[in-house]
Amino acid sequence: MDYKSEFIRIFSENVTRPGADKLLDWIATTDFYTAPASTRFHGACESGLVMHSINVYHVLVERYFHPEEDNLESFTIVSLLHDLCKANYYKAGFRNVKNDTTGQWERVPNFTVQDAFPYGHGEKSVYLIERFLRLKPAEAVAIRWHMGGFDDSVRGGSFTISNAYDQYPLAVKLHLSDLEATYLLEKGTSSVNRK
Repeated sequence: MDYKSEFIRIFSENVTRPGADKLLDWIATTDFYTAPASTRFHGACESGLVMHSINVYHVLVERYFHPEEDNLESFTIVSLLHDLCKANYYKAGFRNVKNDTTGQWERVPNFTVQDAFPYGHGEKSVYLIERFLRLKPAEAVAIRWHMGGFDDSVRGGSFTISNAYDQYPLAVKLHLSDLEATYLLEKGTSSVNRK
């Protein structure tokens, strides 16, 4: 099964909230299923974004889901949609890189950011999702803070993220799952030269 089919299957089986079908229809109008997850790091390849979303889902559910205390629909929403802000965000192109072995310049593929709606990272995903379906407070907070200390608004110090993690365990679980998927599962998934 390809990543797009797996994403749609997981989402359709686990998310029944009003508006879920309209959100899935909107996602199909974007490049979400073919976009990279980053410009040079994890998943900097075709379909890297959907691959990453599925990896976060599997880590989150396999490591942290407890049926007696957690909600599978919530876990599915936050993991599969936490990076929705990256749909229609990257542009594929080329750049020149010097080959260390030959000393020759080579044209290599790369991705650049073209953010038509610079609204922040987690908050942009929350905004896009809520155009179609209502998020529970724990879901919105988890998606908003999934970047942890890598979020630009945290640099320089902020107690807001600490309060979010203290009040909403789902936010901590999503952040940890995102880190594991990014730095462990997806190591070496970039098709782009990182130099």
